[in-house]
Amino acid sequence: MTIHKMEFGTTAHQAVDLHLFLFERGLHPELFRRYATYRVAQGKYFADIWVVGLGHLVTVTSGTKCATELLGPDSELLPSRGVLTRFRLKGERDHERNTPDGWHYMVSTQIETMDEALYKSVHADLLRFAAQKGTLTTYEQWGEGDMMPFSFVDTEARDSEFHVHAFHAFPAERTLVKTQSIFELPG
Repeated sequence: MTIHKMEFGTTAHQAVDLHLFLFERGLHPELFRRYATYRVAQGKYFADIWVVGLGHLVTVTSGTKCATELLGPDSELLPSRGVLTRFRLKGERDHERNTPDGWHYMVSTQIETMDEALYKSVHADLLRFAAQKGTLTTYEQWGEGDMMPFSFVDTEARDSEFHVHAFHAFPAERTLVKTQSIFELPG
C-alpha cells in the first residue's frame, strides 16, 4: 500500500475557490507547500508568514497564545479543531472577531474582476510596487500568456498589533484578491 502525501498549495486554483479561515492555534507546516516563508519579531510577539500557492498563512504568537489566518481553498487537509471563522471570499467583506485567548482580529477582503486593459495595468503596477517592498512570489508554472499569477504580502509590525496586506493575482480570470488584516494582541 502506497500512501501519497498531499500538501495544501501544490496546485493552481481559481479565485472563487478561496476561503478565509481564522484559527485559535498554529497549523502544521507539513500540511503546506510553502513558496516563501519569513518571520517578523516585534517586542511582545512574533509572526510567521507563509506564502502557500495563491494564498497565504499568517500565525501571530505572543507567549503561549496564537492566532492564525489562512487564505486558500477549502480542503479536507485542514483541521476542524480550532476554527473560529471560515467564509468563502466573494465581492467585498469586512469581518471582526475576538478570540477566546483575547486576540482582536479584523480583516477586509475583496475579490475584483476587471476588464483586460485595467487588469494588465493593475498587475504591472503591483509588480513594480512589490519589487520595492514586501515579499513577492511568482508562479511561472501556472502562468498563461505574458502575465503570471503572483502573491504579494507586505506586513507592518507595531507594538501591540500586526498588519498584513496581501494581494493574489489570477491573470487567467483577470481577478485580483486583496486582504488587509490586523491582529491586536491579547490584553
